[in-house]
Order: sequence, then C-alpha cells, then structure tokens
Amino acid sequence: MKLKIHDAKGKATEKSVDLSKDIFGIEPNNHAIYLDVKQHLANKRQGTHKAKERAEIAGSTKKIKKQKGTGGARAGNIKSGTRVGGGRIFGPRPRNYHFKLNVKLKRLARKSAFSFQAKNKGIMVMNDLSSLSTKTKDFKALMSSLKVENDKVLFILSEKNENAYLGSRNLKKVKVVTTDSFNTYDLLNASKIIVSSESIKKIENLLN
Repeated sequence: MKLKIHDAKGKATEKSVDLSKDIFGIEPNNHAIYLDVKQHLANKRQGTHKAKERAEIAGSTKKIKKQKGTGGARAGNIKSGTRVGGGRIFGPRPRNYHFKLNVKLKRLARKSAFSFQAKNKGIMVMNDLSSLSTKTKDFKALMSSLKVENDKVLFILSEKNENAYLGSRNLKKVKVVTTDSFNTYDLLNASKIIVSSESIKKIENLLN
C-alpha cells in the first residue's frame, strides 16, 4: 500500500512510502481490539469510589423499638441500610481495575487498528515536523492545509518534539504521541492519523 508524503505546509509531494501489509493490511481482529481498549480504559480508572456502610455511620446502636407487639416490622438500630440515613448496602469499595494482556495480543490489536484506519483512508504521512514553531496558529494553519481542522487527529512522531506538543496542546481535537507511547484506543478514537515518515519504520519494527 502506497501513500504520498505531505510536506510541512500540507501539500502532497512527489515522494511516496510503502506501508507494510503485515501491519497496515491485515484483517482486523475485533476481539483483540475489544480486549486492548477495555484494558486501556480499565487501567485509567482510579478505583477510589467508596460509600459508608452501616459500621461507618455515626449513630446509636440502641434498638429502636421492642421486638414484638408494635404491629410493625422488627427493627434494629438507626444505622440499618433499610432506613433513611443508614449505611449503604453492598456499596462500592476501593478496588484495583488493572489487568494484564499478552504482548502478542496487544500487537495484534494495534495492527488491527492501523489496518482498519488504512482501509478507511484515515492515515496520512508527513515529513519531519521538527520545523514547526510553538505557536498554535501555525499548527492550526497546518491542519487547515491538510483539511483536517474539524477532525480528531492523532500525530505519531518518531521522537519527542517539544514544538509540536506546545503548538497543539490548546487544540481539543489534537493529540501528539511518539512511536513508543501510542495505543489502540488512540488509534481508533482519531478520525485521522498523521504519521511522520521517520516513524513508519519504527512502528513496523515495534509491531513485528
């Protein structure tokens, strides 16, 4: 699969790049994608939710009324979960949502995400973005020239670029990552993936 390389001004050049069929041309594995996205979202959860149970509620433990002879249901203390102001029955407790996946499965999920985007023409290739300034207006001008100003865009760079990060951090629909930090969720959440020409080899080496 060949894609034309765009320059820093957003114009297509005469150069093109070959994308590996083993990464950008496989049949997407939906279950692998599901598991990887599920793990990503689960690992982001703090798990600090907590509700007070009857042992943690402030109040007397005295029996409210006698057991028999009142004509109503028997009742214990005011901290019972069946009473207003009482403790929560089976409420949420702090827990760890993290779980692990095999490396091979995660690679398959990322290959599937790239292949899905490639089939839907969601991948663009650019020259090195090191010439970008730190100004947001320059980054917006680049996106306008690429005609992606209204899309969710993921930039994948070969190495950390402070200018690209500073220029894009105020744009809500733009995320800049490097080849060692992208994930399946980011790949599928973006409408367009813009990959620098230098990062393609790194991605192929990483996923192979």
